[in-house]
Amino acid sequence: MSEYGDIWYHSADGLKLYARDYACTDPAIESPQLLLCMHGLTRNSADFARLAARLRDRYRVVAVDVRGRGRSDYDSNSANYNPAVYAQDMLLLLDELGADKAILCGTSMGGLMSLVMAALQGQRVSAMILNDIGPEVDQRGLERIKAYFGKARPVGSWEEAAAQVREVNGAAFPEYTDTDWMSFARALYREEGGVPVLAYDPAISEPVAEDDAAAVPADLWPLFAACATIPMLVIRGELSDILAPGCVQSMHAKKPDLQSVEIPGRGHAPSLDEPAAIAAIDSFLAGLH
Repeated sequence: MSEYGDIWYHSADGLKLYARDYACTDPAIESPQLLLCMHGLTRNSADFARLAARLRDRYRVVAVDVRGRGRSDYDSNSANYNPAVYAQDMLLLLDELGADKAILCGTSMGGLMSLVMAALQGQRVSAMILNDIGPEVDQRGLERIKAYFGKARPVGSWEEAAAQVREVNGAAFPEYTDTDWMSFARALYREEGGVPVLAYDPAISEPVAEDDAAAVPADLWPLFAACATIPMLVIRGELSDILAPGCVQSMHAKKPDLQSVEIPGRGHAPSLDEPAAIAAIDSFLAGLH
């Protein structure tokens, strides 16, 4: 069995979009639940390879390339690079897959997409895992992202690519080794003509540079309120400058059944292969049955 299959589908405005399809490996499960994984701002489907490998014995795991990232088409209209449009693309993907319901797992921007999807078609969301994101986004993190986003220098080798991602993300992953940084780079870049290039459209930075709301909708608490009946796990990196502890506390106050975990020694955003993240995800998913 290959690691994953390819899913190709079209957005409402005609873009050809891509997702990885990790089929459930247990033949005894006739109709496995769908776990839809959605990445962060500059990332892609590769982020969920290890999570999918762990969970595909129980679930069908689909990891997307949001428009403008990975193998999905780039959009000629950069104004479409915003969570509301992305969420509509994801709902179309569920239609393409014939999925009435899905468990959503969203990292950062992918978590914002999850909230929008729940507000639009909550009946299709059976549960939700939010990775280092909530209804309030710490301004410190937004300023950090705007300081580097869209300003990456071209690199000439994979070693330079690994050094660049370490420069930008080192504070969030203080325990990473050289091997970890190379793996990080190979998930964020692709090779063209023997040279690594970032695997996303440079134009995705344009809306964010012009208006924070393009990255984070202005008021997310109403979207969170729409998730009142949806089981939810929130994962926070201990060093995160995007999801503050106070926001998690407010989420608990508004949704008493919320589950949460803090990942030691991680900033924005945990990779979901940390022992604490694995234990929390396994426990949360087991509790849904």
